[in-house]
Amino acid sequence: MKALAWFLALIALLAPARAVAGEDIYEEAAPAAALETDLGAKAYCLIERTTGRVLFARNENERLPMASTTKVMTALLAVENCAMDEIVTAGPNAAGVPGTSIYLSEGESLSMRQMLLGLMLRSGNDAAVAIAEHIDGSAEAFAERMNGRARELGADAVFVTPNGLDAPGHGASALAMARIAAAGLEIPGFREIVGTKSAVIPWAGSEWDRALANKNRLLREYPGATGVKTGYTSKAGRCLVFSAERDGMELVGAVLNCYTWFDSAEKLLDAGFARYSMAGALVAGEEAARVPVLGGREKEAALIAKRDLAAPVAEGESWRVELDLPERLEAPIASGQEIGTARLMLADGTILAEAPLAAARTIERNDLPAALGRVVRLWELMLLRGRIPAPHGLET
Repeated sequence: MKALAWFLALIALLAPARAVAGEDIYEEAAPAAALETDLGAKAYCLIERTTGRVLFARNENERLPMASTTKVMTALLAVENCAMDEIVTAGPNAAGVPGTSIYLSEGESLSMRQMLLGLMLRSGNDAAVAIAEHIDGSAEAFAERMNGRARELGADAVFVTPNGLDAPGHGASALAMARIAAAGLEIPGFREIVGTKSAVIPWAGSEWDRALANKNRLLREYPGATGVKTGYTSKAGRCLVFSAERDGMELVGAVLNCYTWFDSAEKLLDAGFARYSMAGALVAGEEAARVPVLGGREKEAALIAKRDLAAPVAEGESWRVELDLPERLEAPIASGQEIGTARLMLADGTILAEAPLAAARTIERNDLPAALGRVVRLWELMLLRGRIPAPHGLET
C-alpha cells in the first residue's frame, strides 16, 4: 500500500513569483488556447520542449502537408542511427531530384554531417534521398522507419518521402512536427546542425565549395533562437518548425500553411515567453524525502531526484509537487535503486512532469549474516593492504 505525501514546504520555497504554489486552491487549469492575434496559419502549435506541454495551439491535430519540414524527421533519424563522419554516397535516385538541392552528382560522397548541413540549411531534396538510401537502401524503406519513429513519439504524421515533396497521403499535424523537433533537440548533434547559420562543404568536380546559408531567419533575428527548419510547396504553403530558449525554458513550435511564417512564429514565441516560466521543484541529486527502513543499519533511506523536476506554468496557475512513495522499505537497499516518483502537477491534477526518486546510498541489513559478511570483507581488505599477515597456507 502506498501513501501520497504532499511536498508543500519545498514548493513554498521554490515556486517562482508568478506561480501560486503551496495553496489549497483548485482552480481550473487554463487549457492551451489560440492567440487572440490572428496568425494567418491553417494550424499552429507551441510546446515546451522537456515536458511537451502545449502552450498555444489552433487546429494542432489536423494533418496537413508540411513540405520540407519533413526533413526534421530525416535529420533526427540520421543522428540517431549514424556517426557524423560516416561517408554517404549519392546514388542515381539522389542526383537530379527536383526542387531545392545541393546539386549532388551520382557517385559523389560527403560525410553525414556535411549531408545534414546540405539537408537542413539549403533544404537539399537530393541530400534527403542520399541519406535515406544510405540508412535503409531506399526512400520507401526509410519512410517506413520515419513512420515507426513518429508512432514512438506520439506524433500524428504519415511520411511518404524523406524530403517533403508533395505526395498523396504525406502529411503531419502541427503538434506532431513540434514533438519531432523537440525529440531532435535533445541530441547535441541535431541541435548543432539546426542551429548553424552558415557553412561551407565540398563540391566534387567544381572549382568552388558549396556555400550554405540557413533559410531560417529566426536564427539571425530572434534572440535565443535555436532552430529548426523551413518548408514550402504550392500545396503545403509556407511551413516553419522553430525553437528558441530563454531563462532556462526552450519552446518549440510549428506553423503550417502560414504566409507570415516568421512573423507568426515570433508572435507565438513572444507569447509563450511572456505568459509561461519554468517552475523548478527539484534539482537532480537533491534530497526529496526520507522513508523508514526495516532491518537496516540505518533507520531511514534518503531519496534523491534522479533528474530535474520542472515544468512550464502560467501566471496565476496553482501547482504542487506530489510524492508517490512506499510507507516503508526493507533492507538491503542499493544506492541508485528507484524507490518512488515525484510529480509536478497543476491544481486540477494534470501531471506536467515526473522524476524518479532513488536511494541516495546503500543500506545493508542489520542481522548476523550481514554482520559476518561485513567482517569478512573488512578482513579481506586489510589482508590485501598488508595490514594483517595471511594465515598459514595462504601465502602467495
